[in-house]
Amino acid sequence: METAAFETDLSLFKYDNLEQLPPAYRDLDEDQRERRIEAALDELGDDVLILGHNYQRREIVEHADFVGDSYQLSKAAAEADAEYVIFGGVTFMAESADIITDDDQTVILPSMEASCPMAGMAEALQVDTAWAELTSMTDEDIIPITYMNSYADLKAFCAEQGGLVCTSSNAHRAFEWAFERGDKVLFLPDKHLGENTAHRLGMENETAEWDPWDPESDAAEAVENDIILWEGYCQVHERFREDHIEQIRADNPEANVVVHPECRREVVEAADVVGSTSTICETVENADPGETWAIGTEIHLTNHLSRWHPEVNVLPLCGDACMDCNAMRQIDPNYMTWVLEELIEGRERNVIEVAPGEKELAQVALDRMLEI
Repeated sequence: METAAFETDLSLFKYDNLEQLPPAYRDLDEDQRERRIEAALDELGDDVLILGHNYQRREIVEHADFVGDSYQLSKAAAEADAEYVIFGGVTFMAESADIITDDDQTVILPSMEASCPMAGMAEALQVDTAWAELTSMTDEDIIPITYMNSYADLKAFCAEQGGLVCTSSNAHRAFEWAFERGDKVLFLPDKHLGENTAHRLGMENETAEWDPWDPESDAAEAVENDIILWEGYCQVHERFREDHIEQIRADNPEANVVVHPECRREVVEAADVVGSTSTICETVENADPGETWAIGTEIHLTNHLSRWHPEVNVLPLCGDACMDCNAMRQIDPNYMTWVLEELIEGRERNVIEVAPGEKELAQVALDRMLEI
């Protein structure tokens, strides 16, 4: 049984035009990269816009015209006149930028390997099959909600089934929107954000985690609940533990803790502040000089905040155990050098272009989010 009316594919095969870094670019040192990137940007001028996600390394962020979270960056691209948008992020982010930018703007993802593991835990083809099983178990209306951290075809799937997209900041409003229109919510791909949102709404006793690939995970049992959480998670945020917070407070009694809502429930409960990367940035920006803030998110943002706000004592929540996002790591300055110099030669490398049918439906899902 197929429920999706548009053609799609697994993300591994979706962009067969994406290329590896040529050998001539693999051994550039930092000085070489810096000079060549700056020279390329000078020559390309306003034709190019560089976007740097908060989780990008310093060498990318320093060249970015805008730094922020995924949807902030996509909006910045849509509001700009640049012909080329170089997205220092991962595949789903570049797709979102392509969805909301003008047709005459081209979105480039420097590295073909910058693919978010969490987005890959809920591919539209997989969800389509699971959806058929789930909906066969109940006569009640299920509204699917996908987190922004998902591929364009899953956003399109949710739109087609009457659902929408959400960010970590507005997930609670997306849930409320869905319950006004249906009886149950299927939230994917991040079970932790879904659980934390259910708690925010006082619905923590009405949730079930569901893994359609696990024989022990019963769809009939899951659908008895009002909120069904897809078995997915962020590999960075799931690393944080409650004992990390206990240890940071033992070592720094004056420390405050801010964490991302993709963290486990017990981590969120133990933190002082919970919020998106924008909220985390604003929390440190608004801190009084001398305050100590432990940051529960990807390590590069923690490092940026420490560098941007030297008057605040910024600490990684889990110390040396805090690691970077492997997908974000794939966007390195060598790739940036390559795609920029190729543009000077008139060659577009690693273009991300969402198929027209997917783009139209994904835009519907995003528009519904904007309504809330």
